[in-house]
Amino acid sequence: MQRLAQLDMHVQERVFLKDPSTTDLGRRIIERSIALIDELGFERFTFAKLAQALGTAESSIYRYFENKHLLLVYLIGWYWSWREYKLVFDTANIPDPKQLLERAIRSLAEPVEERGAFSHVDLRALYRIAKAESPKAYLVKEVDARGRDGHFSSFGRLCDRLRELIVLVRRDHPFPAALACTLAEGSLDQHFFHEHIPGLSGFGRKDRTADFLVHLAQSSITHRPRS
Repeated sequence: MQRLAQLDMHVQERVFLKDPSTTDLGRRIIERSIALIDELGFERFTFAKLAQALGTAESSIYRYFENKHLLLVYLIGWYWSWREYKLVFDTANIPDPKQLLERAIRSLAEPVEERGAFSHVDLRALYRIAKAESPKAYLVKEVDARGRDGHFSSFGRLCDRLRELIVLVRRDHPFPAALACTLAEGSLDQHFFHEHIPGLSGFGRKDRTADFLVHLAQSSITHRPRS
């Protein structure tokens, strides 16, 4: 995990005007925006508050991102890119397709409990943001145009990888893409519900998100409707 946390992650979503990972100010923008969104929530977060926290002019932030929503898309894309690499790392050298899929699901659903070794990204805070704010990245009026522009490519690439693992277990699965997307989104939703609206998950005291998602995938793969 330490080796994983030291990687330089590259976000595929071209939602920035200037790549924040290439400058000191850009990396500070990412670092402080994660801290502020985690503290305030996305609705109360503004570029004015971010500029004040950075001790810089608000206009300098607009050189990197057109608005705060595109900054959120960048952060969520960063999270999914990290999750994809972690999944690949965690599933290396597993020859059995069923065990490979289960390990991939458990890797995806594993809570983030360490800050990580990234200089400008607190993984724990980013994980909390992903749980609470990720649907806001795509639940917007402009979602179709932004999807065509590739703003959600990190999530799509992760879902494609899960879909391939599902097909590896069952070649004729009728809905591998939908199942993959459900597993990926559920890896955040069910943790959030367990923490904040526990009646929706029904897990009791212990968070059983990973067990539920593995059960969901296995049940879907083995189910064959009567003709």
